[in-house]
Amino acid sequence: MSYVTKSPWIIHYDGSSCNGCDIEVLACLTPMYDVERFGIINTGNPKHADIFLVTGSVNEQNITVVQQIYEQMPEPKVVVAIGICATSGGIFKECYNIMGGIDTVIPVDVYVPGCAARPEAIIDGVVKGLGVLEEKRAAMDKKPVAAAEVKEKEEA
Repeated sequence: MSYVTKSPWIIHYDGSSCNGCDIEVLACLTPMYDVERFGIINTGNPKHADIFLVTGSVNEQNITVVQQIYEQMPEPKVVVAIGICATSGGIFKECYNIMGGIDTVIPVDVYVPGCAARPEAIIDGVVKGLGVLEEKRAAMDKKPVAAAEVKEKEEA
């Protein structure tokens, strides 16, 4: 984790779940699992967040909320789908109002399966998300450099 340049901030949203995964996400913040040892901070403001943790499936009532939170997050951003409901709709998949997993609405970078997902798995998913975040940051940093190099080659 030496590649992380600043403390990653996470925002958590519960789509429509049984709250089992939500309890496990909150358990990650307790002293027993202590996700803050990685420098991870839980925030309530999407404009400050780097990682979007989503639990529960997507339904007609929360689709716009999920999209708005995602759009308000600055680039680069990572989405982590936690639990089987967020990954595929889970046991609620066949319900009339469920559209499926979170990937039907926004792009997902990391999937954490489970019902309910264990805190260890959630922490592992967030750490994998940190790797994806670093790759996205590196790709963003390379784009201006690559454009400048092309311009220099054209002038020469």
